Parts: sequence; C-alpha cells; structure tokens
Amino acid sequence: MNKISLIVATLLFISCTTTKSTFVKTNLLDNSTFELNEISNDPTYGFSEKNPIQVGGVADNEGPLNERRYLNALAGPNGEAVAYFRAGSCCPIKSNSNPFGGNTVMLDNYRVTWEGSKDTVSIYINMYDLGELKAPKGFTIKNK
Repeated sequence: MNKISLIVATLLFISCTTTKSTFVKTNLLDNSTFELNEISNDPTYGFSEKNPIQVGGVADNEGPLNERRYLNALAGPNGEAVAYFRAGSCCPIKSNSNPFGGNTVMLDNYRVTWEGSKDTVSIYINMYDLGELKAPKGFTIKNK
C-alpha cells in the first residue's frame, strides 16, 4: 500500500468514527429521557411531515428508543405529564441514512395527549437523521 492510499484509508476511518452520533448519548437525563433545553418557535416543528423531529439512532440500533426518549422529555402546555402511542409509519422522505440503502425513509407518527387536553396531537419523528432537539411549540419540557 503506498503512502497516499494509507493516508486516504486513515482519513476515511477517522471520518467514519468521528461522525457517529454521540449527541444522543451525552444529552440524556436518564436512559429513557433526552435532555431538552429549548422550545421551538417554529409552528411546524414536529407537527408537519415536512419538518419532523430528528432523533437519529438507527445507526446504533436505538431509533425507536430515541423516539421514546424524546417523547418522554415533553410535558403539556402547563407541565402536565404526556401520554403517547405510535400511530404508525407514514410519509416517505429523502435521507442518506437508510441502513438498507436508497435515499428514502419513513417517518413515525405519534399521537400525544395530556390531562385536560381535548384531543391528541400528531408528532412526526425521523429516527434516521439527527438534528437539534427542541420541544414543539405549545409543549413544555419535563422537569428534570
């Protein structure tokens, strides 16, 4: 192996190991709850399949766990405990993080409610890509 090939192989190895999503593991309140610090000002954040919450985790076999970690960090508008259920997969979107190849993945749709709410709210979550996590507008953050 010549020097250039060795350098290229080393750089590829380093770039692959340093892009692994450590954000998820270092920002946990506990193993089942993400630490959130901000509420989004964007009225579409999480409420639209065009602007889903990106919790990542599929590459580490923690995609569904990360979805629950995110939802466990939410509270109702006045700090109420939330309840949620997975309504199903929906909405194909473009992503380069599909572990099976291709550039399309499906979002998960969760229905969220809290005591005193008149209806459930749909939240769209992307477990393939990782983005900055915030609570959707109208929610608060669970007390630490």
